[in-house]
Amino acid sequence: MATKRLIALDVLRGITISLMIMVNTPGSWSYVYAPLRHSKWHGCTPTDLVFPFFLFIVGVSMWFSFKKYGEGLTKKGLLKALKRFSVIFLLGLFLNAFPKFDFEHLRVFGVLQRIAIAYGIAAILCMQFNYKQLLIIVAIILVGYWGLLYFGGSNDVYSLTSNIARKVDLFLLGENHIYKGFGLPFDPEGLLSSIPSVATVILGYFTGRIIETSTEITSAIKKMLIFGAILTFIGWFWGYLFPINKPLWTSSYVIYTGGLALLFLAFLLWIIDVKQLKKWTKPFIHFGTNPLFIFLFSILYVKIIIYLVKTTNSHGEIMNGYSYLYNTVFVPIAGNMNGSLLFAVSHIIVFWLLTYVLYKNKIFIKI
Repeated sequence: MATKRLIALDVLRGITISLMIMVNTPGSWSYVYAPLRHSKWHGCTPTDLVFPFFLFIVGVSMWFSFKKYGEGLTKKGLLKALKRFSVIFLLGLFLNAFPKFDFEHLRVFGVLQRIAIAYGIAAILCMQFNYKQLLIIVAIILVGYWGLLYFGGSNDVYSLTSNIARKVDLFLLGENHIYKGFGLPFDPEGLLSSIPSVATVILGYFTGRIIETSTEITSAIKKMLIFGAILTFIGWFWGYLFPINKPLWTSSYVIYTGGLALLFLAFLLWIIDVKQLKKWTKPFIHFGTNPLFIFLFSILYVKIIIYLVKTTNSHGEIMNGYSYLYNTVFVPIAGNMNGSLLFAVSHIIVFWLLTYVLYKNKIFIKI
């Protein structure tokens, strides 16, 4: 199939970034609808699909972008991968540090760091090895990670407290540099759980191969539907032995979410490229052409209005800008629960306006 810019891929990327903003920016974490929350531990909600879908998209894009570096692992390709890894990882560290810059308690890992690690390792593997070799590598990663968690943990090996991924992070980093949002030191974007996320990117890379090597778009869609359904079923079934779990990024979670990503991208290709229904896609294309920039901007914005903006409400109480905006604007309009949702949706619209201006001025910030 002729290689042209895939609108469906930009749309999927845009949808994913929009959802990232939505789930990261509720008016209040006390009032969030269940589908917009992550699973507490085992399981998979719609929100748990957002991050693996983004890494999957990274892999699809890699297939089309790596051809310009030639066959095999070239110096140019390696330097490109290492440079992008370094930039994204350092930006993630900056986000974690901002605005307090308390390096004694700085969290080392995070979302951008996970993207950097998964991209960097997957990029080198995909440039160095052929399709059949990559299949074997993915199998080794997924089965090997299963073995690491099963034999490396203690008591309940897949539990929050005794999994080996947590033990490795504690040993290497110490609890001062690990995420504590689960009530104890455990990082859902930690070092060991980054290994299977590499497989998520490579599944996307395989999908790019399917799209380009198919004779026509309908043929690609059929293959994607078949492989997507198979992977989703395998991941779901494997989940009975190796629980589907986002914080641990379990191998069953990789297969299950990779299958769903295949199915969803196939659906978008059918809607956009076969049925030619494109008018609705524009806002998502705007998001999808500056994805990491707008994600970075959204996190910086939230941190600024939480930590640097202080104001006084009508009762004389000092509030940060985030709480003030939610309680004085959105709660009176829609109440707590719907006000929290409206807060998130409003921010998506505001950030979209920024991406629209960038798109119209042909400004594409590569990160």
